[in-house]
Amino acid sequence: MKYRHLFFDLDHTLWDFEKNANETLHTLYERHDFARYGTFAVEQFISVYSDINHALWRMYQNNKITQKQLRETRFVRTLTKLGVAEGDIPASISSEFTDILPLKSAVFPYTHEVLDYLKPKYHLHLVTNGFNDVQALKLDSSNLTHYFQELITSEHSGHLKPDPRMFAHALERTGATATESLMIGDNLECDVLGAHNAGIDQVYFNPDKRRHFNTITHEISCLSELKAFL
Repeated sequence: MKYRHLFFDLDHTLWDFEKNANETLHTLYERHDFARYGTFAVEQFISVYSDINHALWRMYQNNKITQKQLRETRFVRTLTKLGVAEGDIPASISSEFTDILPLKSAVFPYTHEVLDYLKPKYHLHLVTNGFNDVQALKLDSSNLTHYFQELITSEHSGHLKPDPRMFAHALERTGATATESLMIGDNLECDVLGAHNAGIDQVYFNPDKRRHFNTITHEISCLSELKAFL
């Protein structure tokens, strides 16, 4: 077989970030009784948070803000946009979110079945722009830890996908070569183009079947499709 090492992204690829985050935001909405304001429902809270969080993550990935700024800013921006006075925003809400979220366990369909199938055949690793403490908890909570030999985070490597240095670090850490490696992820820029620029073949996980014009080694809309070529 051509490939010996498979590198997976975690959030939005194996671990269902949106579902787990939405459940966490529901909990925070109820815990802090945001309904008392009478101006926004939980669905609006989730929608506004999601937009702001995605924008801040793009800034973080482009090294424009720090991890601390990302964590401290997203709820302040969300709640002030929804009309909550900054002085009324619970000081603990950011830490509550990061405490609750990693304990959620939802994964994408066929995650465990596919990893059970791949583990005897390949060296499996994770390459993620997430934070060390949070990603390790997510893996434990969703019963994924035992599948992977290495958890490679941007926080540990000092670089963020799609920086080629992140992929070079992953190869060095695992003793893999680019030609025997395959990157599997949901993000066209960070996972697919990042791996391509590092000389690594790619699988674009595209469950929503978003239209694009990139040339990719493989594209799938369900993780079960990996079994067709691996």
